[in-house]
Amino acid sequence: MSKKNPDYISFSGLKDWNFCPFYYKLTKIDGIDGFVGNEFTIFGSAIHRVCEEVVQGSKSSPSEMFSNFFRDEIKEWQGKHGENELDKKLLVEMWDQGKQLAPLILNGLKGTFGNNFKVISVEEELYEDIEKYNLKYKGFVDLLIQTPDGKYHVIDWKSCSWGWDMKKKSDTMLSYQLTFYKNFIAQKHNLNPEDIETYFALLKRTAKKDNVEIFKISCGERKIKNALNMLETAVYNVEKGFFVKNRLSCSKCKFCKSEHCP
Repeated sequence: MSKKNPDYISFSGLKDWNFCPFYYKLTKIDGIDGFVGNEFTIFGSAIHRVCEEVVQGSKSSPSEMFSNFFRDEIKEWQGKHGENELDKKLLVEMWDQGKQLAPLILNGLKGTFGNNFKVISVEEELYEDIEKYNLKYKGFVDLLIQTPDGKYHVIDWKSCSWGWDMKKKSDTMLSYQLTFYKNFIAQKHNLNPEDIETYFALLKRTAKKDNVEIFKISCGERKIKNALNMLETAVYNVEKGFFVKNRLSCSKCKFCKSEHCP
């Protein structure tokens, strides 16, 4: 029996719906996703916490902060799922990589935006109305800064191994995360979207150079319109309870031929 529909949709939910509306129902409504995280999500959570601290002017050593946060994340995960589920060798490698990466974060920002940017918000929650519907859009903007020219810059941190190839950098669905952030930040703060620019900031564990790569994603008026059209289509179907299976996604779905999707 399905649980009550949530009163919001997030970008992860929209990705699930775009993959397959029935998959969205299983993961976001029935709550049977089953993914509990791994070594990579532990690393990502720890390095994100370092980012939050350094951009707000923390005087603590970034490397020490990472070590402490990484240790905390491991303990929390093990407390929920057991000590034998993680690759200890990989964790040791990540620990060293994170300590080397952490001190480069602030310099990466300054190299892109200069020394005089103003931090507007860190981990800002979005919980904004979607026009004509009862659902809200929910998300968390990693970093919002303003440069002396008056421009606002939305930055989303992404931890990864060596980096992203051009196919991933130009992936439309992935870039829609920033498109929604731009639209709803403008809506929340009554800003002109033309004054907002959007970026992914890659935090690379294994790269030999450019370990912090910040690159701009173009989110113009047409792209925002296309993203909102997709969002409205998803919200309409969710509110109506229409969760048609996308048969083209079956071969890539972990629920295929399982008890949840026979």
